[in-house]
Amino acid sequence: MRDVSIIGVGQTTVAEHWDRSIGDLAVEAIAGARQDAGVDRVDALFVGNMLSGELAGQENLATLVADVCGLLPIEALKIEAACASGGAALRAACLAVGSGAHDYALVLGVEKMTDHLTDGVTSALALAADADYEAAHGISFAALNALLMRRYMHEHRARHEDFAPFSVNAHRNAALNPRAMYRTPITVDDYVRSPLVADPINILDSAGICDGAAALLIAPSSEARRARRPPVRITASTSATDTLGLAERKDPLVWQAVAGSARMAYDQAKVKPADIDFFEVHDAFTIVSVLTLEACGFADRGSALKLAAEGRIALEGDIPIGTLGGLKGRGHPVGASGAYQ
Repeated sequence: MRDVSIIGVGQTTVAEHWDRSIGDLAVEAIAGARQDAGVDRVDALFVGNMLSGELAGQENLATLVADVCGLLPIEALKIEAACASGGAALRAACLAVGSGAHDYALVLGVEKMTDHLTDGVTSALALAADADYEAAHGISFAALNALLMRRYMHEHRARHEDFAPFSVNAHRNAALNPRAMYRTPITVDDYVRSPLVADPINILDSAGICDGAAALLIAPSSEARRARRPPVRITASTSATDTLGLAERKDPLVWQAVAGSARMAYDQAKVKPADIDFFEVHDAFTIVSVLTLEACGFADRGSALKLAAEGRIALEGDIPIGTLGGLKGRGHPVGASGAYQ
């Protein structure tokens, strides 16, 4: 496999883009990535998206994007992996370029969510849960994560306010990001007084519904010198899965897929957790940050809250997370979030 690098990036501001279509968002992000790289050539397009058919009335999305961006007749594929769609599209591009199948692969993560009321979006998001044993009974992702948070609080004798540093950190970092949706810092008191969504999860535990697109241009590292910007070499890309239904997991507080993929990535890159300078965690809910930090080896089981309380996840800490606001502060346009991160 060839070494691959990111040679250009582009993104829209994450917001409620009432007057723009999913194609409009794609055009802006892709144009930004191509301009940033200073390279015109694109051999393939991988589009990460979760809900275009359900919320935008548009499937066959990758072909649409290739068309509106003037990229026809290149290979164009939509990749759907729920909230991991953007990251899955990046992995597909890495494999395509690394294998030699393509030299220049464009990755786009895009989602348009805000044209529907919250109930409709919540129902659409539930399509990523187990249809027979979870979604059919009306449980939402907020409720599933509330079960996890309540179990974590019970096992580790934690209080809900112990999770506040994660939200405070996300909003503090988002305030420094001009592309973020929520750029107002919050306090612990704001967090504690926030209205409940699914007990014990409140609004400030949860990433917001929004629209956005982020794009990356991938090329062999040997060709990266041709680009306008300093390239970023991708030293590892791995993936793993676990049961879809939460109740089917042996221990719901041990995230086997996260731990397994992290372990493979460390091995591939020849590093260990202590070597990592910052971590763009998928913080759709604060409990997700906690369980992911523990699964990835940054904290022992039950100790991620202590990591946050000590300020170690802040920008000046030893393992900063969500450095541009993460999903909580920047916003979570689900299929695009992996590309933004």
